[in-house]
Amino acid sequence: MKRVLILGGGFGGIAAAHRLKQKLGSEVEVILVDRRPYFMVGFRKSWALVGESPLEAGQKPIGSLSKIGVDVRRATIDAIHPQEKAATINGERIQADALIVALGSELFPQAVEGFKEHAFNVYDPEDIPRAEKAVADFKGGRVVIGIFGAPYKCSPAPYEMAILLNEKFKARGVKATLEVFSPQPKSLPILEQESCDSFESRLEEHAIKFHPNLKAKSIEAGRVIFENKQIEYDLLLGVPPHKAPTILKDSGLLGASGWIEINPRTTETSFDGVYAVGDVTQVILANKKPLPKAGLFAELMGETAAERIASVFSGETPEVTFSGEGGCYLEVGNGQALMVKGSFLAEPEPIVSLTSSSKQYFNEKIKFETDRLEKWFG
Repeated sequence: MKRVLILGGGFGGIAAAHRLKQKLGSEVEVILVDRRPYFMVGFRKSWALVGESPLEAGQKPIGSLSKIGVDVRRATIDAIHPQEKAATINGERIQADALIVALGSELFPQAVEGFKEHAFNVYDPEDIPRAEKAVADFKGGRVVIGIFGAPYKCSPAPYEMAILLNEKFKARGVKATLEVFSPQPKSLPILEQESCDSFESRLEEHAIKFHPNLKAKSIEAGRVIFENKQIEYDLLLGVPPHKAPTILKDSGLLGASGWIEINPRTTETSFDGVYAVGDVTQVILANKKPLPKAGLFAELMGETAAERIASVFSGETPEVTFSGEGGCYLEVGNGQALMVKGSFLAEPEPIVSLTSSSKQYFNEKIKFETDRLEKWFG
């Protein structure tokens, strides 16, 4: 029997495990390793932050994948050995016929002096309850949402949080000003200038001030310090810098970018039989910008890797490729959402657009979560 070892239980890892079992059933042994006991769609953090719905409502135990024959191990990865398609897990070396690295990105708040002491980490589910309480107790003043590094996953999320917070504060009669700063030159750099200008105008309509090209040096009580200026705050919500998981440092998998660089169509790494999917990878598009780190792309990459592995195991030539088509939702208040979507791997330029906002997209966003929880966990 062939064995596939999947490192990581996020969108990419779970999608790959499901597709492998769907294609090969009992003919393949699938081992999935993750430290977390649950899966959760990332955008649920926005809902929890503003008190709309708790994190727990969207969490499902990864261990329930055992119902479809996946060997789920909640464990620590000690080392990855891509040359042998193997990894050491809790001291045990596991050899496989194919290896999928789906470890996601690692939050790195310690890269910014004062982050842990003064900012609420709105990308860490463990810190969301504390941030939610701070929002609920907020009596008024200056709320700053800081993006402290790029690339970061779910690029529209900080702006969505700002819009939803603005709506929440208004409903409560709380006088608050909201600001978002980013080290990037535009709010959503993947978009053409006209679409980005349109979105930033929408932020202005919500009285949300956007500061581009600001890379924070440090945080002190009541202020964020930049090279030539500072921004004062009464409440600071932070998106910390992201990096590839530390365990990959000595694996030989990381490229010059600091991420795993793959064939974007096949998800193959430079090691035979080793694939990488999702946020742990960096895919540079035809316009020299990176593919956004989004759950849907991780899912589609995971399915691509699984399909290609299944073909190899069956003695066939792999034909399935990652299309790069998709996007992500962005709530804009009043029960509406829009999408950043397109064909990201298109040449000579990605074809990416910003849709108009509608209740339909908001309903689709809710369905995006419920469909996957139902499909993967029953």
